[in-house]
Amino acid sequence: MSEQRLASLDSSIVSRLPAYSVSLFDAKTEKGLTFEQIAQHLGRAEVAVAAMFYGQAQASAEDVEKLSEILGVPKEAIAKQMMGFPDRGRAGPMPPVEPLIYRLYEVVQNYGYAFKAVLNEKFGDGIMSAICFNTKVEKEVDENGAPWVVITLRGKWLPFSRF
Repeated sequence: MSEQRLASLDSSIVSRLPAYSVSLFDAKTEKGLTFEQIAQHLGRAEVAVAAMFYGQAQASAEDVEKLSEILGVPKEAIAKQMMGFPDRGRAGPMPPVEPLIYRLYEVVQNYGYAFKAVLNEKFGDGIMSAICFNTKVEKEVDENGAPWVVITLRGKWLPFSRF
């Protein structure tokens, strides 16, 4: 895994997470697995898998079975909560205080109206769905060897005329 470090659970947010999150993160760390490796095993996107770890996405029975296999966590210990309704509202304080999350928030603060204007020009009056939605994170390296983050957000367009 060369220069990469495994994402671990930030202890400052444990109180806002489902009980199973700690078990999943501990098993992930113990096995030395990345979200990308787990996602490949599940046949899911890595951000979707990370969202399951944080209780922000619902797992299917198949997801629970495969997580149990790859992490060695008893499915009985995680199935009930992971297959229940996710709690997406525990993002933490606003504005965020965690630096990387704050930078993502700052992107929306600084470019939100520009995104809105361009989206409205292209699609009309409406919103991008966060339910019919997927995302991915990629790493690019420029000609000088500097790493760049590429975050793709892909959401279904919902015209307000539908409401």
